[in-house]
Amino acid sequence: MEQQTTEQTEHETIGQIAKRDEMAGRLMIPLDYPDADSARVLIDKLEGIPCYLKVGMQLFYAAGPDFIRELKERGYNVFLDVKMHDIPNTVRGGAESITRLGVDMFNVHASGGKTMMAAALEGAAKAVSLNPSLHIPLIIAVTQLTSTSQEVMNEEIGIAGKVEDTVVRYAKLATEAGLHGVVASPQESAAIAAACGPEFVTVTPGIRPAGSSLDDQSRVMTPGQAIRQGSHFLVIGRPITAAADPRAAALSIIEEMTQA
Repeated sequence: MEQQTTEQTEHETIGQIAKRDEMAGRLMIPLDYPDADSARVLIDKLEGIPCYLKVGMQLFYAAGPDFIRELKERGYNVFLDVKMHDIPNTVRGGAESITRLGVDMFNVHASGGKTMMAAALEGAAKAVSLNPSLHIPLIIAVTQLTSTSQEVMNEEIGIAGKVEDTVVRYAKLATEAGLHGVVASPQESAAIAAACGPEFVTVTPGIRPAGSSLDDQSRVMTPGQAIRQGSHFLVIGRPITAAADPRAAALSIIEEMTQA
């Protein structure tokens, strides 16, 4: 990944270049593809941009652990987005296996409760204890999906009150369990930081550049707005992956993040 992320001019300072690379590292691009070959087409177009790559259930179930190892060999940070939600013992074992893959982040559902979330951390720690060359990934709790409106949360899921209140309650629970952060809408980032501290990581899907389609998202912000609200990582999919020029789209978003 030696290729420069943007065209650098002679007027750019080392600090400006470093800031742009930092923002690139906070951009998570989901590989929502049915197989590894399809994902590689996008990855080749993004070569040299030091972004995070997010592997979800569709691709992981199709391509398996070997594809995660491939991404790590290519130098990428990897967020394995499998949203574990099961009894604590099962989550503990799953977290141990995921950590052995060398991923940099994975997630569990906060609605599984504090004991289940703590079990994920225990599983990761066991993997590292058996192989000190590994590191404990950032373990993130899913609060409410960004496709969940207040009406759906209240009337279908059966949780009363406002979405933000539920998100903050789950974030506090994740903190008590020892997790590193949460997945939440960018609209809740400021409230989470106020409740859990500014170092508590927020991973925010539902990011759409101005003028983009909302697709199936209900609670959205632009990249610049999300950075200003305090989001640590921005998950941006279709505005990049469905663009005529994914590389140019990614670089434009990184520039907006940098300016913010």
